[in-house]
Amino acid sequence: MTKVAYGCASLPTLEKRIARRASGGKVRIVTKRRPVRHAEVLNGGRLHWIVKHRIVARSQVLAFEERKDGRWDIVLSDRLEPCAAFPKRAHQGWRYLEDKDAPGEEDDGSGIGQLPPRLYGKLAALALV
Repeated sequence: MTKVAYGCASLPTLEKRIARRASGGKVRIVTKRRPVRHAEVLNGGRLHWIVKHRIVARSQVLAFEERKDGRWDIVLSDRLEPCAAFPKRAHQGWRYLEDKDAPGEEDDGSGIGQLPPRLYGKLAALALV
């Protein structure tokens, strides 16, 4: 799955946010509905974080728990795993990411991951990356 880290300008900002929200080795992300493919995500799935139009890290999905107000918590590990920066358009909510499309631990050598976020955003707006 993918999710935009709204308001995070960089990976260190996301790391601080996760650390602040962590409790007992877990972080909870609230969503309106339980994902349709929740069973397959629980089987070793990860939530990939998008910062400035790039996937920069991932967290292991531990559980989905219904709240008293009818919404759902996506329970994640508080351990954030940095990954090779990978271009990804921003979106609302969460989306599924197939294993073959997920970024690896190593950079692909294209140099896209090293572009400054602002420059990458402009290039992406022009459909050049």
